[in-house]
Amino acid sequence: MAQIGDIIDNKYKILEQIGKGGMSRVYLARDSRLNKQWAIKEIQRSGRDEAMNEVVINSAIGEAEMVKALDHYNIPHINDIIEHEDSLFIVMDYVEGESLEKILRVEGPQPQSQVIKWGKQLCDALHYLHSQPKPIIYRDMKPANVMVKPDGDVKLIDFGIARTYKERNLSDTVSLGTQGYAPPEQFGGGQTDPRSDIYALGATLYHAVTGHGPTKGEAFYVAPIRDWNPDLSGGLEKIILKCTRQNPAERYQNCSELMYDLEHYREVDDAFIRRMKRKLRLFVLLVVMMVLLVGGGGASLFFKSYYQETNYQEYIQAGDTASVKERKEENYLEAIRVAPLRMDGYERLLTLYEADGLTQKEADMLDDIMKGNHEQLSKQDFYPQLAYDIGIAYWYSYVYDESADVNGRTRVRAVTAMPWFKDASAMSDEGAKFKKIAKLYYEVARFHNEIELWERKLESAGRYGEYFENLKQIQEELSADENREDNIKYTLDSVIMNSIYQYAVKFKKDGIPKDDMMLVYETAKSDIETIEDPTIKEEVTDVVARAEQMIESAFRTVASEETAP
Repeated sequence: MAQIGDIIDNKYKILEQIGKGGMSRVYLARDSRLNKQWAIKEIQRSGRDEAMNEVVINSAIGEAEMVKALDHYNIPHINDIIEHEDSLFIVMDYVEGESLEKILRVEGPQPQSQVIKWGKQLCDALHYLHSQPKPIIYRDMKPANVMVKPDGDVKLIDFGIARTYKERNLSDTVSLGTQGYAPPEQFGGGQTDPRSDIYALGATLYHAVTGHGPTKGEAFYVAPIRDWNPDLSGGLEKIILKCTRQNPAERYQNCSELMYDLEHYREVDDAFIRRMKRKLRLFVLLVVMMVLLVGGGGASLFFKSYYQETNYQEYIQAGDTASVKERKEENYLEAIRVAPLRMDGYERLLTLYEADGLTQKEADMLDDIMKGNHEQLSKQDFYPQLAYDIGIAYWYSYVYDESADVNGRTRVRAVTAMPWFKDASAMSDEGAKFKKIAKLYYEVARFHNEIELWERKLESAGRYGEYFENLKQIQEELSADENREDNIKYTLDSVIMNSIYQYAVKFKKDGIPKDDMMLVYETAKSDIETIEDPTIKEEVTDVVARAEQMIESAFRTVASEETAP
């Protein structure tokens, strides 16, 4: 262990060896500076088989350089590459959990719903690889290379034989892969492409849902999954059979096609298709009867409504299945244009914008849409919920100016969110679960918007105490919500810490006890300590120590003033 630690310049403390195979070993290590665990893969130059040794080393270097540039939730990130005369060390995210191979060996076939969830995550990871400027073909999808984390999500590991796709190449340079899971072209002299990964994913899902995989040295024969378990979905069976066709031209041609079917696997089922055909025949019969009974005018309105609904659903579906953000946005905007009084178009657009921060351009687009339809929308039952969701988007996702400090960002977010929270709290039914917290958000936003005016007019007495109590209640509401997202929690923590740092003395003068202030502080601090992203953590933790000092200072200052002669 010490020798390895010396080789990697003592940057990482080796805790234990967690894997071994051929010319490589994998260690669990800790980075003392970041207090984070890493997996370190060591590839040794053995010298016994120089040709294969060179292939493995080159593959390892290629893997490291290739994966280091990637950023996807289901793919571990490479943090460091250290070359040594005898070994190559690759420092990567440590993925806690068990390999799918081990889970299948111990537990047997997995629940269909779980396998479909894994399939969608792996399909999304492959789509990400295939969509790189230089497309990456993974080439070794199998249960052993899928890690299942304690939360049930999966990570795709070991990029040792992945390669970039070269369009003019007729064949791959080296035939590597796992027989049974790898498609025929991977061993038959052809070039692998995205359809090769789709084959291997189909074989992996087959093994996961049936518990039956290829025997060593044998080709992978794909019998229908319902031969093993008649209760499995016919739709999933068709998907897997299409993935694993021997001829690449008969498979899904890209991961977008596969993802759509995985998300609609019930609709791929033959029984579902038969039901839909029966419904279509019934619909046609009803239309004919309606034309006969109502006449031309009524039928015209009916067909107009039907045409609008069909268009709306097509745009929504196209947006859901699009792989590029711009295409998603275009389709959701068209859906809203076709049916401006339907909520799901707005919600999908909002979710899309929130995913990587609500930009100024997106905020302007959202503002224009809502202003154009506000009069009619405000009369709809769903409007208070939509207004609340828009307020949350502005409050937690609005990227107004990345160079602005926390206070500047908070004020802009509060001002833009305030009218939406006002609508949500004022227009919702008394029983609406968001009514109370929408009112709290509105009051907090109003404080940020008007505190300077209150100060100038000498009307700020008591305002700071009310502001603190509202922040405290929002913190309590979020703490009780197990489904809250981390970015919401950490943004609120940042607002709380900065508010304490700025206003601790004023909170005290408005009657907030030290114990209450410390309780809110400690709750926010506990949340902040769970942040894993070093950049976010550095930004949020920067003010933690100063906030605590301000609490102590505020009560010392006030105490000294009270005892002064």
